[in-house]
Amino acid sequence: MTLIDGIAERIGAIHYGGLPVEAIARARTAILDTVGVTLAGAREPCAEIVARSIRLGADTSGECLIFGSNRRTGALDAALINGTASHALDFDDVSNSLGGHPSAPILPALFALAELLDSDGRAFVTAYVAGFETETRIGRGVHFHHYEKGWHPTATLGVFGAAAACCHLLGLDNARTAQALAIAASLAAGLKANFGTMTKPLHVGHTARSGLFAAQLAREGFTANPGALEHKQGFLMVFNGEGNFDAGRILADWGRPYDIVSPGLGIKQHPCCGSTHPAIDAMLLLRAEHDIPPAKVARIDSWTHPRRLAHTDRPDPQSGLDAKFSVQYCLARALLRGRIRLEDFEGEAFNEAEPRALMQRIHAAPHPETEAGGGEPLGAEIRVTFDDGRTIAKRVGSALGRGADNPLPAAALTGKFADCAARALPKAQAEELQRSLWQLDEAPSLRRIIALMGAA
Repeated sequence: MTLIDGIAERIGAIHYGGLPVEAIARARTAILDTVGVTLAGAREPCAEIVARSIRLGADTSGECLIFGSNRRTGALDAALINGTASHALDFDDVSNSLGGHPSAPILPALFALAELLDSDGRAFVTAYVAGFETETRIGRGVHFHHYEKGWHPTATLGVFGAAAACCHLLGLDNARTAQALAIAASLAAGLKANFGTMTKPLHVGHTARSGLFAAQLAREGFTANPGALEHKQGFLMVFNGEGNFDAGRILADWGRPYDIVSPGLGIKQHPCCGSTHPAIDAMLLLRAEHDIPPAKVARIDSWTHPRRLAHTDRPDPQSGLDAKFSVQYCLARALLRGRIRLEDFEGEAFNEAEPRALMQRIHAAPHPETEAGGGEPLGAEIRVTFDDGRTIAKRVGSALGRGADNPLPAAALTGKFADCAARALPKAQAEELQRSLWQLDEAPSLRRIIALMGAA
């Protein structure tokens, strides 16, 4: 039996009645959050360019909704456009096991397929958990070499999650599910070099489309090598290289517990790269505890894990997207305003004089303890030095919302959804949608819920 055969067998064994209550609850949370950020991202330039480039225009034909619009298109194109929108703001959930964003690669594909099939909520939630487990278990086998080498795991691993979820919703047998996963191995792509550009969210749109496409191909009898993970020229050897993965971790303890339960997922409270969040939280805590007049600040030192600093040490961001990955910019905004807003990354906000002036005094470096191999990779430390030589400091172990033991408060989650959905939907419609998503697994039809995601 190959690794893919083993994964397919485990995917097929997942059923709603066997899911723990915690897994279902966290799935509902993740689905609500992802729908919200997708609606907010639907009118971002990257999503609109993708839609124009596949010549949607004003065409409303097709079976699947483009979120936040009255337009419809084919399932694969809907997965591509909605997938790009889901990651356009970099506000979607995160997973340390995956080393990226677990829900955005899965849900745009799953919503498109569910609309075609008119699936019920229980089938949808179960398929989502199957996809989440698949991508994060593969992640356990390849990290963190995979991440540090430069692959974008949201895309390179998320494609397996999207394929697994779609196979489950389609009810494919183990053999065809294995074929879909093997096809997905050849569709995996995404480079971290493109972080801070429109191509990063395009990775996710491409991944959602590819996962759905792989499942559809397998359903029709398309073939692939079920040894595509461990083959000498397969995914593990090509993407990681010999000695840089642990294939045994992929199947070990599958579902015991489900990864969505432990270590769980993280819900973002700030609309920027998750690797900046611990530093932002430390700054916000300092700001709440002390009076910090920006004019009196001589220097701010930010220390984070070198793995996370590698793509967030950007002292001179050149666009709003670039600024989402600049710990210097995000810290400046946090100190100046006491929060990070979607508007901070729109238009020329990244170039405003006040944050630019403060950024010159912000210095980012790897934390010396984590460089030595200790410490918490999700944490950060901030030290503010005033012009009179006085210093204050704060250290956090992980950002608020990161993991099951540090959840985002319910009011913050629902407030985030309302803010995001308001960018595309009338208030009453957004509120009805939120209520429906909280009860998603009780829904007899996904089509009714998806209709609430459309705008006039």
